[in-house]
Amino acid sequence: MAPIVRIAPSPTGYVHIGTARTALFNWLFARKYGGKFLLRIEDTDKERSKREYEQSIFDGLNWLGIDWDNKELIRQSSRTDLYREHLRRLIKEGSVYEKFFSEAEKEEIRKDGRTPQDSILVLRTPDENELISFDDEIRGHIEVQARHIGDIAVAKDIDTPLYNFAAVVDDSDLGITHVIRGEEHISNTQKQILIFRALGAQMPKFAHLPLILAPDRSKMSKRHGATSVAEYQNDYLSDAFVNFMAHLGHTYSKEILTREEMIDGFDLASVHLSGAVFDQKKLDWMNAQYVRKLDPDAFRSAVKIPEIPDSAIPLITERLEKLSDVNLFHYLWDDPLYNSNMLVWKENTKDDARNALKEIGELINKNSLSIESLDELAKKDFDSARGRVYWPLRVALSGSKTSPGPLEIVAVIGKDAVSRRLNKAIELLSS
Repeated sequence: MAPIVRIAPSPTGYVHIGTARTALFNWLFARKYGGKFLLRIEDTDKERSKREYEQSIFDGLNWLGIDWDNKELIRQSSRTDLYREHLRRLIKEGSVYEKFFSEAEKEEIRKDGRTPQDSILVLRTPDENELISFDDEIRGHIEVQARHIGDIAVAKDIDTPLYNFAAVVDDSDLGITHVIRGEEHISNTQKQILIFRALGAQMPKFAHLPLILAPDRSKMSKRHGATSVAEYQNDYLSDAFVNFMAHLGHTYSKEILTREEMIDGFDLASVHLSGAVFDQKKLDWMNAQYVRKLDPDAFRSAVKIPEIPDSAIPLITERLEKLSDVNLFHYLWDDPLYNSNMLVWKENTKDDARNALKEIGELINKNSLSIESLDELAKKDFDSARGRVYWPLRVALSGSKTSPGPLEIVAVIGKDAVSRRLNKAIELLSS
């Protein structure tokens, strides 16, 4: 039977990289085995759920190229009748009962900053010594005594189901065969198994993915940098980001993968047990590999700068890791702005810099422009202090203290632009 899997984010914040990785692994699993990948919006938390966050889910998955198979959106807030029907049946059967809070319990709830209510609907749990177990597709056999699970709250009231109950009803109703999600949900799985039992529903298989960790092996959080997919979209190509995520907790035979290779090579048996470290340097390196493969039009589209000339692109792409850093190379298509003091090399004077630039200008006017001839003449005339020539030339051409070699810039921008920038620098040094 072809598998049916799902990603079920809550629209209570922007899409986290952990959610994106879970979506990717579910998508790869479904595509490999000819199954279905469903998107379900879990918006039972009415106070925190917002449509702007829901839109960020769609935008994030679309950017990643992760398509879902349900034509109509599955939104929990539209399925309350279904949850109510199952709750009423379980109440009638005695599997769910109304638990009333004592004044002491209400006070504890207030201390947590929440508003207490008089009662809640709770699933009747089995004998406390009973073992609740399942065979995880990644982690093997997992079991826990019922006493360690505690009360399983299933709804605030008949019209307000809670997460675990709504998720189980949905998974059963949608025919989900595999629940693939983060290991932080293992405790939820143990509760959900009991809810599946109470409903008399077919139990899916469970697979719990390793956490995504920061370089210090703590749980990834804002203090380690960007954690939402949206924060990566301006810096990385989606294919590079997906390739990077495919390695977050899964072993492949090589680093750079096509989508087809990701699908063909995906296997739950190859998912790691230990946490997956989010290595920013590896992501930067991987993005650079993808950037270098772009044709000129695709590169300009990716960085959203249509005026970049073809001649500048190789010089940029061999150095570029993050797309947003393309602006560091603006001098390859636009005249730079800078302070005249930047043109002076070490202990030299403005006169030294101006004279050096004038001689380079004469060199350019007398000869056909080439890296070899310019370099040879510069070394011949100023061999004892090459920085006296190359430094002001670099700044005049780039407006920066760090750039590709000035002769590389000359080869890209052409004789007219070089002459114009040299004349501007000479004017600045003369004022």
